[in-house]
Amino acid sequence: MKERSIGNRIFNTINVIVLTILALATLYPFWEVLVSSISSYEGYLATDYHILPTEVDLTAYKYIFRMEGLWSSYGVTIFITVVGTLINMLLTITTGYVLSKEDLKGTKIIMFLIVFTMLFSGGLIPSYMVVKNLGIMNTVWALIMPTAISTYNLIIMKNFFMSIPKSIEESAIIDGCTDIGVLFKIVIPLSMPAIATISLFYAVYHWNDYFQAVLYITNREKWPLQLFLRSMLFENEASSMSGGDDPYLLGTPIKMAAVMVALIPIISTYPFFQKYFVKGVMIGSVKG
Repeated sequence: MKERSIGNRIFNTINVIVLTILALATLYPFWEVLVSSISSYEGYLATDYHILPTEVDLTAYKYIFRMEGLWSSYGVTIFITVVGTLINMLLTITTGYVLSKEDLKGTKIIMFLIVFTMLFSGGLIPSYMVVKNLGIMNTVWALIMPTAISTYNLIIMKNFFMSIPKSIEESAIIDGCTDIGVLFKIVIPLSMPAIATISLFYAVYHWNDYFQAVLYITNREKWPLQLFLRSMLFENEASSMSGGDDPYLLGTPIKMAAVMVALIPIISTYPFFQKYFVKGVMIGSVKG
């Protein structure tokens, strides 16, 4: 076995130190949020650094989980995330596959019009009028249809499809496969890294989005989780300013608990997509 030089050892050591520092700097905010959420109000105020809780207190979580409307907002968010992501992927895959065909007439013009929307959007008021005229105000479809396809994700998917050798598709067609068959039997199985990555992009967007709900949803029973937690924090803040009768529940621990309630479900999906994540983004972004 070839012995490593002193320079290589120093380089590797510095790499490990720098990457460890970056990893800790990335993880610490999440850790502090977790520790703060399970700390008592007095324990949280006792120190500026929250490495470990002085005492474990789950009152903030009990308060949140007892709130009326929490589980229905969870259901709305899960529906939006699952159905919205399926619609996103259906449109992104089919559109990206068609636009990846360089010999197809009109693809450049269509691609130009699609990219144009990245630079100049219709604006807030036209978007609101479209949703209102479609009659989907105060429905979950108002949170899905306006973002049914993302130009950025479409470009990544199109570039990934273009990286697949044409000879594979031509061989399938010679063997009697139709164009749709090529897409579903050949192209999609070969594109799983990009599909998994873009699915995660869409799912995270739907899970975290609250702005569209602020615009289009006035019925509290149809609020997604993010808007529900946002409203809860505002109400607690207002109660705190007016001198609420339970100061423990009005402090930072409940805010951190709200963050954890919103964060844990979506972050738990990352390990299942991790092996595809970097590969999918890198391959889709290389070819222009």
